[in-house]
Amino acid sequence: MQTIIDLILTSGETGINLALYVLLPVMVVMMSLMRVLEDRGVLTRIAIFISPLLIFYGLPGLGAFAILQVLLVSFAAPLATLKIMERDSALEKKKIAATLAAILTMSQANAAFPLAVAGLNLPVTMATSMAGGLLAALLAYRLAGNGELKEEQYTVQKQAEVLVHEKSGILQVLFRGGEEGIQVAFKAIPALILAILLVNILRSIGAIDLLETVLSPFLTSIGVPGIAVLPVATKYLAGGTAMMAITLDLVKEGALTAAELNRIAGFMINPLDPVGVAVLVSAGPRVTAQIKPAALGAVAGILVRAVLHFIIF
Repeated sequence: MQTIIDLILTSGETGINLALYVLLPVMVVMMSLMRVLEDRGVLTRIAIFISPLLIFYGLPGLGAFAILQVLLVSFAAPLATLKIMERDSALEKKKIAATLAAILTMSQANAAFPLAVAGLNLPVTMATSMAGGLLAALLAYRLAGNGELKEEQYTVQKQAEVLVHEKSGILQVLFRGGEEGIQVAFKAIPALILAILLVNILRSIGAIDLLETVLSPFLTSIGVPGIAVLPVATKYLAGGTAMMAITLDLVKEGALTAAELNRIAGFMINPLDPVGVAVLVSAGPRVTAQIKPAALGAVAGILVRAVLHFIIF
């Protein structure tokens, strides 16, 4: 019983420290910045500019918003865009699948930006995200149905206007974004503590050590330490935020170097995990129905990202 209590207290301390001293400041600043860019129409103009480039990959105009949201805000930010796409009965299901696949492949800002403190190369991570995400979108579009790529029924401008709000004062926008960042950080605390507790329990019973022993020869042969099993297992069991917590601890302890972090980042930093999928498919039944082609496309995109990171780093 004492061991269980110690694990709970240790997990709670780690989760709260991560939320308050890493996640909170990053999310407050990033959410404030994103709200200003959104309020001033910068995101709209960027989306309109890049949308013609995305048509080939089956991504609709709103897909540009979703890409920006996951890369610059968090894995949950595209949920608002997916809900709009869910309500648009004129939007082809293939385009929803393509958008969901791109989101599931790309690095989420709520994990990538805090890991930059530990040496993650953000420009490379975002570049590989785009490469893998576009491939995932194209594959998902093809898997979701037959037919040629088509222009949107509505113009990109009209789609973009759906997400534009009435302009407010700059300070009001900054404060609103900061408040949203605080909400994200505090809402993450229960999930963080429970996820870290799960990982700590697996470590205490030797499950992680066994996995490391089995996989270490293969990992070492490709230049990755056996300890990398821990953050990877955490990511696919408990989500990207919990993975970030474990990874930051490993880097702080010296068990994982910045070079090794960048080498495995292409495979590890993405929303394709139980937590990410559960949040995104909550947009509605039309989105949920496209999870299979989206997930298959995302797997291919993530593999491409993984290979690119191994080549670069």
